Amino acid sequence: MLQKPKSVKLRALRSPRKFGVAGRSCQEVLHKGCLRFQLPERGSRLCLYEDGTELTEDYFPSVPDNAELVLLTSGQAWQGYVSDIGRFLSAFHEPHAGLVQAAQQLLCDEQAPQRQRLLADLLHNVSQNIAAETRAEDPPWFEGLESRFQNKSGYLRYSCESRIRSYLREVSSYPSLVGAEAQEEFLRVLGSMCQKLRSVQYNGSYFDRGAKGGGRLCTPEGWFSCQGPFDMDSCLSRHSINPYSNRESRILFSTWNLDHIIEKKRTIIPTLVEAIKEQDGREVDWEYFYGLLFTSENLKLVHIVCHKKTIHKLNCDPNRIYKPQPRLKRKRPVRKR
Repeated sequence: MLQKPKSVKLRALRSPRKFGVAGRSCQEVLHKGCLRFQLPERGSRLCLYEDGTELTEDYFPSVPDNAELVLLTSGQAWQGYVSDIGRFLSAFHEPHAGLVQAAQQLLCDEQAPQRQRLLADLLHNVSQNIAAETRAEDPPWFEGLESRFQNKSGYLRYSCESRIRSYLREVSSYPSLVGAEAQEEFLRVLGSMCQKLRSVQYNGSYFDRGAKGGGRLCTPEGWFSCQGPFDMDSCLSRHSINPYSNRESRILFSTWNLDHIIEKKRTIIPTLVEAIKEQDGREVDWEYFYGLLFTSENLKLVHIVCHKKTIHKLNCDPNRIYKPQPRLKRKRPVRKR
């Protein structure tokens, strides 16, 4: 339970009205919301208005202040912005039955997840200052940030760079584990990684919607989709966010994890340490480990609800740990004339 109450904006599924509610726990907010809307507490639950993520006590502390929540009773469902689109379509009368049927089909077939995301993007563009980029164009977005950040892309680049730098600091704390004899080689590998990261600006482009397509993880408008969990792809349609849209989404995006598929602490770093200790004349392929530690080759953006605190049970490729050794050419015997 939180020491300080968290304030949220709460609405019921079929009510246009929103109320401010404060509570130290998910259950307390739910209780107050049910009293406010005169709804039964039994079977009711809370979810994020933006994408329909259901709130739990563990997730509640990560929800930003003034987040918009939807109160659902038993049997009700909310899929985020897409649900608002459905309500819009239901307002059409019989002369537009064909249009309604066609739109409903678009939201129900096998391509529905992609279309839902596009419709959500459209709806959000209408209601938010999503195209604004500078502090002058969207002052509320920058509330709470240092004055040195003057555009959205610049701040989100910094956010991504900070995550990558934290991974580098973790790797930098391991030289003492390889022993005195191998420390020089470890520092050489670490130096090569540092130089590579500086040359690509710590891959900050991953969060920059203005970067080239291959260098970012979002759409040109700034939409990110959850890439986890790693053993299934169902989440790709359920969780998406645009941190460029408003301050609330920017804060919520900070709770998403840039997660390693092959785990950093349990697998990658121990394998690197062992490879340096046991290289026996072979050259460690630092670029392979660099890719696993710091690039989208092994990093995936994951919604906090889909972040599994379990062992992924994936190992480094044993054939890529060391660089291939050049084959020695056999000298042909000189023929006597």
